[in-house]
Amino acid sequence: MRLSILDHGHRRRAKLFMKLTSATSRVDSPDIVKMLLYRPGFLTRPLLDLTADAMRGPSYWTAGEREYLAMCTARLHQCPFCIDSHTELTRIAGHGEIDPDDPGSARPHLRAVREFLDLTSRAPDSVTTAGLDGLPEQAVREALNVGLVWNIVNRLANAFGFVLREGQLYSGTRALHRFGYRFPAFLLAEGPAPDHGDVVTNLRRSVLDAPATTDPALRAAAVAGDPLPGPWQSYATTVREASYRTTDDDMDRLTVAGYSEDQIFEVTVAATVGAALRSFDAGRNALERKTTG
Repeated sequence: MRLSILDHGHRRRAKLFMKLTSATSRVDSPDIVKMLLYRPGFLTRPLLDLTADAMRGPSYWTAGEREYLAMCTARLHQCPFCIDSHTELTRIAGHGEIDPDDPGSARPHLRAVREFLDLTSRAPDSVTTAGLDGLPEQAVREALNVGLVWNIVNRLANAFGFVLREGQLYSGTRALHRFGYRFPAFLLAEGPAPDHGDVVTNLRRSVLDAPATTDPALRAAAVAGDPLPGPWQSYATTVREASYRTTDDDMDRLTVAGYSEDQIFEVTVAATVGAALRSFDAGRNALERKTTG
């Protein structure tokens, strides 16, 4: 973990929970759990709501197929932590309908939506719905939600330097599958959770409106991809466009410039969510053009 606050800055209830689960499983809490339980009012609650529904709610896609899409997104972002996790989860959640090591095993509709999601991530300004004929609109919308979740998580995993430690792949993936990507509610309690009508809007607003140490205008610019002051610009660009290139030196430059770890956390999350929403919105707009055209 490149930010010490994500290792040691948790509230007492989260520390006790992680200590208990680590003692029970004899495996340290994974980096993703540590990040999600740090300041849950900032991103985590709406992200987990979206994730639980996208990955384990009712869907045209099987749970194994959704894990396969998550794995493909991780490969796009060159995120070893998520590649290994979702490759294993594809096997755990599936029933033989998809082999994570054989792209040719995917049914035609899954291959088509995988290519669509890749395009929304790589070239959001060039998204079309070519190849999606015969695929129900709701199925594409469900796949876009999967893409939104992992376009966020992969960038954060890369930026914060997530690694899988001994035993975590086995225990962590099985816990995620068993609990359907849900966390105990008491761990996420941090004041009232505003409801703006849908979970994607809640996600967007949680980064812009939640109590934070950075100026709201700075976070809004990071979400929008607008120019940022000083060293934030090059850092946010790396996070948005090539998060796998983020290094310890990037964090060091920001701390030397006088920014706190909380400020770095907030801007990283804002840039990440903004980039993921750009891909999501591009896919949704392309789908709407197809529907109305």
